[in-house]
Amino acid sequence: MSLDPGTEQLMANKPGVMSLAIKEKGALFTTYMPYIKGGGLFIPTSKPFQMGDEVFMLLSLLDEPTRLKIVGKVVWISPVANNSRPQGVGVQFSEKDGGGEVKNKIEAILGGALKSTRSTHTM
Repeated sequence: MSLDPGTEQLMANKPGVMSLAIKEKGALFTTYMPYIKGGGLFIPTSKPFQMGDEVFMLLSLLDEPTRLKIVGKVVWISPVANNSRPQGVGVQFSEKDGGGEVKNKIEAILGGALKSTRSTHTM
């Protein structure tokens, strides 16, 4: 998973804007949050966020050339810790601003893996 270098300056000026590229199905599994209403993603970041902050994401999934635009809000915060979970935020997809489409796309990619008991970045 990586941040798109083309948006580094934009992200520096607007902390609620994130560009995320998820290149592998395993990485998608560990970041997807299916237990959140409407779906969501855990985004590793050291940027400070508050619960309820609005976030605009540009998401690239696997090898798809089109970046998905999603609006969401911060619903989970993992602070710096000494355990194996990374620092970051969980962002709930907005159902009306691209979130429903992204949720369906992610769940189609993950398929049966959604029932796995393997640990993720949040659970």
